[in-house]
Amino acid sequence: MARRATPILTRLLGSTRSVTYMPRPGDGAPRAVTLIPGDGIGPLVTGAVEQVMEAMHAPVYFERYEIHGDMKRVPQEAIDSIKKNKVCLKGGLITPVGGGVSSLNVQLRKELDLYASLVHCCNYPGLPTRHDNVDIVVIRENTEGEYAGLEHEVVPGVVESLKVITKFCSERIAQYAFEYAYLNNRKKVTAVHKANIMKLADGLFLESCREVATKYPSIKYNEIIVDNCCMQLVSKPEQFDVMVTPNLYGNLVANTAAGIAGGTGVMPGGNVGADHAVFEQGASAGNVGNMKVLEQKKANPVALLLSSAMMLRHLQFPSFADRLETAVKWVISEGKCRTKDVGGDSSTQEVVDAVLEALD
Repeated sequence: MARRATPILTRLLGSTRSVTYMPRPGDGAPRAVTLIPGDGIGPLVTGAVEQVMEAMHAPVYFERYEIHGDMKRVPQEAIDSIKKNKVCLKGGLITPVGGGVSSLNVQLRKELDLYASLVHCCNYPGLPTRHDNVDIVVIRENTEGEYAGLEHEVVPGVVESLKVITKFCSERIAQYAFEYAYLNNRKKVTAVHKANIMKLADGLFLESCREVATKYPSIKYNEIIVDNCCMQLVSKPEQFDVMVTPNLYGNLVANTAAGIAGGTGVMPGGNVGADHAVFEQGASAGNVGNMKVLEQKKANPVALLLSSAMMLRHLQFPSFADRLETAVKWVISEGKCRTKDVGGDSSTQEVVDAVLEALD
Protein backbone atom coordinates (compact mmCIF):
# COMPACT_ATOMS: atom_id res chain seq x y z
CA MET A 1 0.00 0.00 0.00
CA ALA A 2 2.80 2.41 0.88
CA ARG A 3 4.34 2.06 -2.57
CA ARG A 4 1.02 2.84 -4.28
CA ALA A 5 0.53 5.89 -2.06
CA THR A 6 3.86 7.48 -2.96
CA PRO A 7 2.87 8.82 -6.43
CA ILE A 8 -0.38 10.18 -4.98
CA LEU A 9 1.52 12.00 -2.24
CA THR A 10 3.94 13.33 -4.82
CA ARG A 11 1.08 14.74 -6.90
CA LEU A 12 -0.56 16.25 -3.82
CA LEU A 13 2.59 17.84 -2.51
CA GLY A 14 4.00 18.81 -5.90
CA SER A 15 7.13 20.92 -5.58
CA THR A 16 6.00 22.80 -2.45
CA ARG A 17 8.61 23.60 0.15
CA SER A 18 8.85 21.76 3.44
CA VAL A 19 7.85 23.46 6.68
CA THR A 20 9.89 26.65 6.93
CA TYR A 21 13.11 26.63 8.91
CA MET A 22 12.95 29.66 11.21
CA PRO A 23 16.47 30.90 11.99
CA ARG A 24 17.43 32.88 15.04
CA PRO A 25 18.47 36.49 14.38
CA GLY A 26 22.05 36.50 13.14
CA ASP A 27 22.05 32.84 12.03
CA GLY A 28 22.78 33.91 8.45
CA ALA A 29 26.15 35.44 9.34
CA PRO A 30 28.97 33.71 7.41
CA ARG A 31 30.82 31.09 9.45
CA ALA A 32 34.55 30.46 9.38
CA VAL A 33 35.54 26.85 8.66
CA THR A 34 39.10 25.54 9.01
CA LEU A 35 40.17 23.86 5.76
CA ILE A 36 42.90 21.21 5.58
CA PRO A 37 43.33 20.12 1.93
CA GLY A 38 45.66 17.30 3.00
CA ASP A 39 47.64 14.88 0.82
CA GLY A 40 47.19 13.11 -2.50
CA ILE A 41 43.70 13.66 -3.89
CA GLY A 42 42.81 15.88 -0.90
CA PRO A 43 43.48 19.25 -2.59
CA LEU A 44 41.55 18.07 -5.66
CA VAL A 45 38.36 17.16 -3.77
CA THR A 46 38.52 20.02 -1.27
CA GLY A 47 38.94 22.33 -4.27
CA ALA A 48 35.73 20.85 -5.66
CA VAL A 49 33.93 21.73 -2.43
CA GLU A 50 35.27 25.29 -2.55
CA GLN A 51 33.91 25.73 -6.08
CA VAL A 52 30.47 24.48 -5.14
CA MET A 53 30.27 26.54 -1.95
CA GLU A 54 31.18 29.67 -3.90
CA ALA A 55 28.58 28.94 -6.58
CA MET A 56 25.89 28.40 -3.93
CA HIS A 57 26.90 31.60 -2.09
CA ALA A 58 26.92 29.42 1.03
CA PRO A 59 27.45 31.43 4.24
CA VAL A 60 30.87 29.91 4.99
CA TYR A 61 34.44 30.95 4.34
CA PHE A 62 37.58 28.88 4.71
CA GLU A 63 40.76 29.35 6.72
CA ARG A 64 43.30 27.17 4.91
CA TYR A 65 46.17 25.28 6.56
CA GLU A 66 48.67 23.18 4.64
CA ILE A 67 49.21 20.01 6.65
CA HIS A 68 50.72 16.76 5.41
CA GLY A 69 50.87 13.28 6.82
CA ASP A 70 54.66 13.17 7.04
CA MET A 71 54.76 16.03 9.57
CA LYS A 72 55.62 15.10 13.14
CA ARG A 73 52.70 17.02 14.59
CA VAL A 74 49.64 19.00 13.55
CA PRO A 75 50.76 22.66 13.70
CA GLN A 76 49.41 24.44 16.75
CA GLU A 77 47.98 27.28 14.65
CA ALA A 78 45.75 24.76 12.83
CA ILE A 79 44.57 23.30 16.14
CA ASP A 80 43.85 26.80 17.43
CA SER A 81 41.87 27.59 14.27
CA ILE A 82 39.66 24.53 14.70
CA LYS A 83 39.14 25.32 18.38
CA LYS A 84 38.10 28.85 17.43
CA ASN A 85 35.87 27.93 14.49
CA LYS A 86 34.53 24.69 16.00
CA VAL A 87 34.28 23.16 12.51
CA CYS A 88 36.84 21.80 10.03
CA LEU A 89 36.69 20.33 6.52
CA LYS A 90 39.57 17.97 5.81
CA GLY A 91 41.02 16.07 2.90
CA GLY A 92 42.86 12.83 3.55
CA LEU A 93 46.19 12.75 5.35
CA ILE A 94 48.53 9.90 4.43
CA THR A 95 49.82 7.97 7.43
CA PRO A 96 53.27 6.45 6.80
CA VAL A 97 53.35 2.68 7.32
CA GLY A 98 55.79 1.69 10.06
CA GLY A 99 58.55 4.01 11.22
CA GLY A 100 58.31 6.53 13.99
CA VAL A 101 55.80 9.02 12.51
CA SER A 102 52.45 8.87 14.32
CA SER A 103 49.15 9.41 12.52
CA LEU A 104 48.10 13.06 12.33
CA ASN A 105 44.51 11.87 11.97
CA VAL A 106 44.75 10.21 15.39
CA GLN A 107 46.48 13.29 16.81
CA LEU A 108 43.61 15.50 15.67
CA ARG A 109 41.00 13.20 17.20
CA LYS A 110 42.80 13.11 20.53
CA GLU A 111 43.69 16.81 20.65
CA LEU A 112 40.10 17.87 19.92
CA ASP A 113 38.47 14.89 21.67
CA LEU A 114 36.57 13.93 18.53
CA TYR A 115 35.32 10.78 20.16
CA ALA A 116 32.65 9.78 17.62
CA SER A 117 33.25 8.90 13.97
CA LEU A 118 30.13 8.65 11.82
CA VAL A 119 30.04 7.12 8.33
CA HIS A 120 26.78 6.84 6.39
CA CYS A 121 26.82 3.95 3.91
CA CYS A 122 23.74 3.75 1.70
CA ASN A 123 22.59 2.97 -1.82
CA TYR A 124 22.09 5.87 -4.22
CA PRO A 125 19.46 5.66 -6.99
CA GLY A 126 21.16 5.15 -10.32
CA LEU A 127 24.32 3.64 -8.87
CA PRO A 128 24.21 -0.17 -9.32
CA THR A 129 25.49 -2.32 -6.44
CA ARG A 130 25.37 -5.98 -5.49
CA HIS A 131 22.89 -5.30 -2.69
CA ASP A 132 19.78 -3.12 -2.47
CA ASN A 133 18.20 -1.44 0.57
CA VAL A 134 21.55 -0.72 2.23
CA ASP A 135 21.29 2.16 4.70
CA ILE A 136 23.88 1.73 7.44
CA VAL A 137 25.32 4.28 9.83
CA VAL A 138 28.58 3.17 11.44
CA ILE A 139 29.41 5.00 14.68
CA ARG A 140 32.92 4.28 15.87
CA GLU A 141 34.70 5.15 19.11
CA ASN A 142 37.55 7.38 17.97
CA THR A 143 39.99 7.94 20.83
CA GLU A 144 41.08 4.66 22.41
CA GLY A 145 41.27 0.92 21.68
CA GLU A 146 44.17 -0.22 19.51
CA TYR A 147 44.50 3.34 18.23
CA ALA A 148 45.72 4.54 21.62
CA GLY A 149 49.20 4.01 20.15
CA LEU A 150 50.62 2.50 23.34
CA GLU A 151 53.35 0.25 21.96
CA HIS A 152 56.85 -0.63 23.09
CA GLU A 153 59.52 -3.21 22.48
CA VAL A 154 59.81 -5.42 25.55
CA VAL A 155 63.02 -7.10 24.38
CA PRO A 156 64.50 -7.23 20.86
CA GLY A 157 62.03 -9.09 18.65
CA VAL A 158 59.07 -8.76 21.06
CA VAL A 159 56.65 -5.83 20.78
CA GLU A 160 53.77 -5.21 23.16
CA SER A 161 50.77 -3.20 21.91
CA LEU A 162 48.09 -2.23 24.41
CA LYS A 163 44.37 -2.09 23.69
CA VAL A 164 42.76 0.39 26.06
CA ILE A 165 39.00 0.32 26.71
CA THR A 166 37.43 2.53 29.40
CA LYS A 167 33.92 2.66 30.74
CA PHE A 168 33.79 6.44 30.26
CA CYS A 169 34.60 6.29 26.54
CA SER A 170 32.42 3.22 25.96
CA GLU A 171 29.42 4.84 27.63
CA ARG A 172 29.68 8.10 25.74
CA ILE A 173 30.00 6.43 22.31
CA ALA A 174 27.02 4.19 23.14
CA GLN A 175 25.08 7.26 24.27
CA TYR A 176 25.94 9.04 21.02
CA ALA A 177 24.84 6.05 18.92
CA PHE A 178 21.48 5.73 20.66
CA GLU A 179 20.95 9.47 20.64
CA TYR A 180 21.69 9.54 16.91
CA ALA A 181 19.23 6.69 16.32
CA TYR A 182 16.54 8.44 18.39
CA LEU A 183 16.97 11.82 16.67
CA ASN A 184 17.03 10.29 13.17
CA ASN A 185 14.11 7.88 13.57
CA ARG A 186 16.34 4.82 13.36
CA LYS A 187 14.96 1.57 14.69
CA LYS A 188 17.94 -0.55 15.73
CA VAL A 189 21.44 -0.24 17.20
CA THR A 190 23.90 -3.13 16.82
CA ALA A 191 27.02 -3.33 19.01
CA VAL A 192 30.01 -4.97 17.29
CA HIS A 193 32.50 -6.78 19.55
CA LYS A 194 34.87 -9.68 20.16
CA ALA A 195 33.92 -10.28 23.79
CA ASN A 196 34.08 -14.04 23.33
CA ILE A 197 37.89 -13.66 23.25
CA MET A 198 38.62 -10.23 24.78
CA LYS A 199 36.28 -10.81 27.69
CA LEU A 200 37.39 -7.87 29.84
CA ALA A 201 38.01 -5.16 27.23
CA ASP A 202 35.18 -5.85 24.81
CA GLY A 203 33.12 -7.13 27.72
CA LEU A 204 33.30 -3.64 29.25
CA PHE A 205 32.28 -2.10 25.93
CA LEU A 206 29.23 -4.39 25.73
CA GLU A 207 28.30 -3.77 29.36
CA SER A 208 28.28 -0.03 28.67
CA CYS A 209 26.15 -0.45 25.53
CA ARG A 210 23.63 -2.58 27.42
CA GLU A 211 23.29 0.00 30.17
CA VAL A 212 22.64 2.80 27.71
CA ALA A 213 20.20 0.65 25.71
CA THR A 214 17.86 0.43 28.72
CA LYS A 215 17.29 4.19 28.46
CA TYR A 216 15.93 3.83 24.90
CA PRO A 217 13.18 1.18 25.05
CA SER A 218 11.78 2.20 21.64
CA ILE A 219 15.05 1.30 19.88
CA LYS A 220 15.90 -2.35 19.33
CA TYR A 221 19.35 -3.37 20.56
CA ASN A 222 21.41 -6.39 19.56
CA GLU A 223 25.02 -7.54 19.51
CA ILE A 224 27.20 -9.29 16.95
CA ILE A 225 30.74 -10.71 17.03
CA VAL A 226 32.96 -8.80 14.61
CA ASP A 227 33.93 -11.75 12.39
CA ASN A 228 30.29 -12.78 11.99
CA CYS A 229 29.50 -9.12 11.40
CA CYS A 230 31.81 -8.99 8.40
CA MET A 231 30.25 -12.11 6.94
CA GLN A 232 26.72 -10.77 7.49
CA LEU A 233 27.66 -7.42 5.95
CA VAL A 234 28.69 -8.96 2.65
CA SER A 235 25.75 -11.39 2.55
CA LYS A 236 22.78 -9.52 4.08
CA PRO A 237 23.75 -5.87 4.72
CA GLU A 238 20.12 -4.71 4.69
CA GLN A 239 19.65 -6.17 8.19
CA PHE A 240 21.82 -3.46 9.77
CA ASP A 241 20.73 0.03 10.76
CA VAL A 242 22.98 1.87 13.25
CA MET A 243 26.18 0.06 14.27
CA VAL A 244 28.29 1.10 17.26
CA THR A 245 31.84 -0.20 17.50
CA PRO A 246 35.17 0.14 19.28
CA ASN A 247 37.87 1.94 17.33
CA LEU A 248 39.59 -0.70 15.18
CA TYR A 249 36.46 -2.70 14.36
CA GLY A 250 34.72 0.49 13.26
CA ASN A 251 37.40 1.24 10.69
CA LEU A 252 37.04 -2.22 9.17
CA VAL A 253 33.23 -2.27 9.32
CA ALA A 254 32.85 1.23 7.82
CA ASN A 255 35.12 0.50 4.86
CA THR A 256 33.40 -2.84 4.24
CA ALA A 257 29.95 -1.25 4.37
CA ALA A 258 31.12 1.54 2.06
CA GLY A 259 32.38 -0.96 -0.49
CA ILE A 260 29.06 -2.81 -0.40
CA ALA A 261 26.96 0.33 -0.82
CA GLY A 262 28.82 1.81 -3.79
CA GLY A 263 32.41 2.56 -2.83
CA THR A 264 34.40 4.85 -0.59
CA GLY A 265 34.19 7.65 -3.16
CA VAL A 266 30.52 8.30 -2.43
CA MET A 267 30.24 7.77 1.34
CA PRO A 268 30.20 10.87 3.56
CA GLY A 269 31.33 11.07 7.16
CA GLY A 270 32.66 13.13 9.99
CA ASN A 271 34.15 13.13 13.46
CA VAL A 272 32.48 14.94 16.33
CA GLY A 273 33.07 15.70 19.98
CA ALA A 274 31.38 17.88 22.55
CA ASP A 275 32.88 21.09 21.14
CA HIS A 276 34.31 20.44 17.67
CA ALA A 277 33.56 18.63 14.42
CA VAL A 278 35.80 17.59 11.52
CA PHE A 279 34.12 16.52 8.27
CA GLU A 280 35.90 14.34 5.72
CA GLN A 281 35.39 11.45 3.34
CA GLY A 282 33.63 8.75 5.35
CA ALA A 283 35.87 5.84 4.36
CA SER A 284 39.19 6.07 2.57
CA ALA A 285 40.51 2.51 2.14
CA GLY A 286 43.84 3.76 0.86
CA ASN A 287 42.59 5.92 -2.03
CA VAL A 288 44.06 9.16 -0.62
CA GLY A 289 47.49 8.48 -2.08
CA ASN A 290 46.37 6.94 -5.38
CA MET A 291 48.86 8.72 -7.64
CA LYS A 292 47.32 7.50 -10.91
CA VAL A 293 43.95 9.01 -9.98
CA LEU A 294 45.70 12.20 -8.90
CA GLU A 295 47.71 12.52 -12.12
CA GLN A 296 44.61 11.97 -14.25
CA LYS A 297 42.61 14.33 -11.99
CA LYS A 298 39.82 11.77 -11.75
CA ALA A 299 39.29 11.60 -7.99
CA ASN A 300 35.65 11.23 -6.96
CA PRO A 301 34.49 14.41 -5.17
CA VAL A 302 31.06 13.05 -4.23
CA ALA A 303 31.96 11.78 -0.73
CA LEU A 304 33.44 15.11 0.36
CA LEU A 305 30.60 17.08 -1.26
CA LEU A 306 28.09 15.02 0.75
CA SER A 307 30.26 15.43 3.86
CA SER A 308 30.05 19.18 3.20
CA ALA A 309 26.26 18.90 3.16
CA MET A 310 26.53 17.24 6.59
CA MET A 311 28.73 20.15 7.67
CA LEU A 312 26.17 22.71 6.48
CA ARG A 313 23.46 20.99 8.52
CA HIS A 314 25.79 20.97 11.51
CA LEU A 315 26.24 24.73 11.04
CA GLN A 316 22.44 25.21 10.95
CA PHE A 317 22.22 25.98 7.23
CA PRO A 318 19.67 23.29 6.28
CA SER A 319 18.43 24.78 2.98
CA PHE A 320 21.99 24.99 1.62
CA ALA A 321 22.63 21.42 2.77
CA ASP A 322 19.45 20.17 1.08
CA ARG A 323 20.27 22.01 -2.13
CA LEU A 324 23.78 20.57 -2.30
CA GLU A 325 22.72 17.03 -1.44
CA THR A 326 19.88 17.11 -3.98
CA ALA A 327 22.24 18.29 -6.73
CA VAL A 328 24.83 15.59 -5.97
CA LYS A 329 22.20 12.85 -5.87
CA TRP A 330 20.76 14.09 -9.16
CA VAL A 331 24.17 13.80 -10.83
CA ILE A 332 24.55 10.25 -9.45
CA SER A 333 21.09 9.20 -10.62
CA GLU A 334 21.51 10.73 -14.08
CA GLY A 335 24.69 8.70 -14.55
CA LYS A 336 26.29 10.88 -17.22
CA CYS A 337 29.21 12.10 -15.10
CA ARG A 338 30.91 9.45 -13.01
CA THR A 339 34.51 8.87 -12.07
CA LYS A 340 36.20 5.55 -12.74
CA ASP A 341 35.63 4.12 -9.24
CA VAL A 342 31.85 4.12 -9.86
CA GLY A 343 31.90 2.90 -13.45
CA GLY A 344 32.57 6.05 -15.46
CA ASP A 345 35.52 7.91 -16.91
CA SER A 346 34.79 11.52 -15.91
CA SER A 347 37.29 13.85 -14.33
CA THR A 348 36.83 15.49 -10.97
CA GLN A 349 36.07 18.80 -12.68
CA GLU A 350 33.46 17.25 -14.97
CA VAL A 351 31.60 15.90 -11.94
CA VAL A 352 31.86 19.30 -10.25
CA ASP A 353 30.53 21.03 -13.38
CA ALA A 354 27.56 18.63 -13.46
CA VAL A 355 26.80 19.38 -9.79
CA LEU A 356 27.02 23.13 -10.48
CA GLU A 357 24.59 22.75 -13.37
CA ALA A 358 22.20 20.74 -11.19
CA LEU A 359 22.26 23.53 -8.59
CA ASP A 360 20.74 26.02 -11.07
